[in-house]
Amino acid sequence: MFSSCFCSNVSSSVSSNCQSQKQFLVNGIHKTGDVVLGGLFEVHFFSVLPELSFTSEPQQPICHGFNVLGFRQFQTMAFAIDEINRNSNLLPNVTLGYSIFDNCLTVGIGFRAALSMASGQGDQFLLDNNCIGPPPVLGIVGDSSSTHCIAISAVLGLYRVPMVSYYATCSCLSDRQRFPSFFRTIPSDAFQVRAMLQILKRFCWTWVGLLISDNDYGLHAARSFQSDLAQSGGGCLAYLEVLPWSNDPAELRRIVNVMKKSTTRVVIGFIPENQMIHVIEEVVKQNVTGLQWIASEAWTAATGLQTPDLMPYLGGTLGIAIRRGEIPGLRDFLLRIRPDSDPYNNYNNNIFWEYTFQCRFSSPPTGWLDTGGALCTGQEDLENVATTFLDMSDLRPEYNVYKAVYALAYALDDMLQCVPGRGPFRGHSCASLQKLQPWQLLYYLNRINFTTAFGDQVSFDENGDALPIYDVMNWRWLPDGSTTVQTVGVVKKSASTGEELTLDEDRIFWNFDSKQPPQSVCSESCPPGARIARRKGEPVCCFDCIPCSEGKFSNKTDSMECISCPEDFWSSHKRDHCIPKTIEFLSYHEPLGICLTTASLLGTLICTIVLGVFIYHRSTPMVRANNSELSFLLLLSLKLCFLCSLLFIGHPRLWTCQLRHAAFGISFVLCVSCILVKTMVVLAVFKASKPGGGASLKWFGAVQQRGTVLVLTSIQAAICTAWLVSSSPAPHKNTQYHSDKIVYECVIGSTVGFAVLLGYIGFLAILSLLLAFLARNLPDNFNEAKLITFSMLIFCAVWVAFIPAYINSPGKYADAVEVFAILASSFGLLVALFGQKCYIILLRPERNTKKAVMGRGSTSKYNT
Repeated sequence: MFSSCFCSNVSSSVSSNCQSQKQFLVNGIHKTGDVVLGGLFEVHFFSVLPELSFTSEPQQPICHGFNVLGFRQFQTMAFAIDEINRNSNLLPNVTLGYSIFDNCLTVGIGFRAALSMASGQGDQFLLDNNCIGPPPVLGIVGDSSSTHCIAISAVLGLYRVPMVSYYATCSCLSDRQRFPSFFRTIPSDAFQVRAMLQILKRFCWTWVGLLISDNDYGLHAARSFQSDLAQSGGGCLAYLEVLPWSNDPAELRRIVNVMKKSTTRVVIGFIPENQMIHVIEEVVKQNVTGLQWIASEAWTAATGLQTPDLMPYLGGTLGIAIRRGEIPGLRDFLLRIRPDSDPYNNYNNNIFWEYTFQCRFSSPPTGWLDTGGALCTGQEDLENVATTFLDMSDLRPEYNVYKAVYALAYALDDMLQCVPGRGPFRGHSCASLQKLQPWQLLYYLNRINFTTAFGDQVSFDENGDALPIYDVMNWRWLPDGSTTVQTVGVVKKSASTGEELTLDEDRIFWNFDSKQPPQSVCSESCPPGARIARRKGEPVCCFDCIPCSEGKFSNKTDSMECISCPEDFWSSHKRDHCIPKTIEFLSYHEPLGICLTTASLLGTLICTIVLGVFIYHRSTPMVRANNSELSFLLLLSLKLCFLCSLLFIGHPRLWTCQLRHAAFGISFVLCVSCILVKTMVVLAVFKASKPGGGASLKWFGAVQQRGTVLVLTSIQAAICTAWLVSSSPAPHKNTQYHSDKIVYECVIGSTVGFAVLLGYIGFLAILSLLLAFLARNLPDNFNEAKLITFSMLIFCAVWVAFIPAYINSPGKYADAVEVFAILASSFGLLVALFGQKCYIILLRPERNTKKAVMGRGSTSKYNT
């Protein structure tokens, strides 16, 4: 009964009173006690409110749609208080009473009932500064709906009346500024959302749909879900649909059509059972199968959905459920329920009786359920009827009700054990049973900490939330067509491990042909070796996989970026790791290196053979006529030229880089110097063979020849020394030619030094060519100048061609070009200068005579 009270202003000397203006009757049960606790429960699903009137007649809503599980929760509170009153260790010498009401799932009825309990229920109160009447309730257990709790607790919080809900999960109720006296024994949706996210993460479901109810419960859950999903980066919403409160067929068709067209296989529902029934009916009409449902605690245990015709669509559902508990003695208490002869005292008992036994009482009051069946006798046996009401195997909301009542009782017990002078209130005072105030109980309720007989710890955090723990349920479709809801895991939060999900995956029933969890992704994960490329205008879970470019890698699934490999590494073929780059240089083990090495050694061998032939035939005219000493020195220099090419083959090292160009430069200058001196000697001998020309030979004696070669070679040695000292060649790892290779090469250090070295060789070669060209018209058989001219033409042609080829050849091929130029020019000089002579010495000895060598009428006058 809700009383609307007004106080008349009278003189202080006159007794004043406060009278109830209007009575609004609410169905419930009552029990007197020293301290009274209130309760609000959903015993009916629907209600019809009376029309507003200004008469003083009592008004009563008409409720229908009996909720047998809501009635069991209703009775659980009565049982808990009865059990506490029988417990000598808890609240000794204090009797608890109760006023428990049916809110008929209507916020208006629940709100009025709560105000009625909080303000007192007498028809008339004596007024002495304050209305004093029968004591109001000290705390309220309920309501079950988040919307109801928001409305009720916002008002009760002003007066610090404690309200402990057993089923309201909206995270908004954790706001201590708005709801300072609200508590709950069920975790908030914030934890439920995080529990669902852990399930999504466990099965790699990143593409989900979300259905919510259009109330505080659904809207706050959606807001929390979207926020936590974005923070975790664990997935995206394919769609978010708000279900209408009314059964709107057109809107339901549209929503289910969205579900049907979506590529997501996982649908989460933060909706109450009655709305879920409308949704699944439309799902059946459109035959939308192949979905994995995840249920919030609001419909996880909904028996109305666990029917054989719905299992093809809802089988395998995973749900978050309130922690199951055991309440010893509750079943025996429920078996003692009997209809009452006074229908207004035990109204709900009578409705329960009619619902359970499908009978009716002879004269049901207005608003009662008229089943039209047999008459109820009141002696029917509850033990002999199949009803979920007596099923104690799955007590979840009831267990929360039980804990809520005990929380209030333990807080009251702590308050009454306060020692005067050590109390928490003003002046260290304590509360007294005669002058209890709700705000005093609120202080102790914030600090309670006890353990139930089932072993669960009960306490509240700074926001009034209980220690979060949920069971994970699975709807199993049995072969015989029946359904069972089994516990397959638990989600809990502890101080040591944080939020933890434990699942027994082997027990989970999957309603798919594969009997495996489905895949639900917008885009398949990018494998290692690729990166994610977002699709413009689409959620972040929808993307394309772009292979990493060369030189980059990704070794993780769904990498956002590809990482560049270190300098000496290159990406593998699959781009999933880095491998050492291929090292490239002109090696002795590759075909090109083998060919060049062979040619170098062959040239050295030929030079050695030719030198041996010349030494063996040193006394013959052919050898004597060709200046044997210079020929021996020339052959030795050619041998060095062939050998120096080997310094360009193999792994470049500091000493080989420094030595290769120096050896090359000095060897070729020694060779060309010998040719130059030899050319000058040929010219001098020819000039001396003419009358009056003998004086020219005195400048080209053996000493002068050796001295000239030494001086010319020393100049090149000085150039090489200056180059090595100022800017020495050094080995270098070059990655510019090939990204996936390291080309080991010798950098020349100083381009000027290298140019001077080559320029000096070229200068001597051109000078030799010019002098030989001037002597080309010597007598026919005296053809040394012609051979020198031809050899110098070959030499110059090779090295002129070398320069552009060297510049345009990368890496090891530059070394190969230089080796080839050394070998080609060396072979050219060897063949041109010594080929004909060896032919005559070895194969035509008859021509190896002084007369044949000198030609007609010619006389040799130079010293051999």
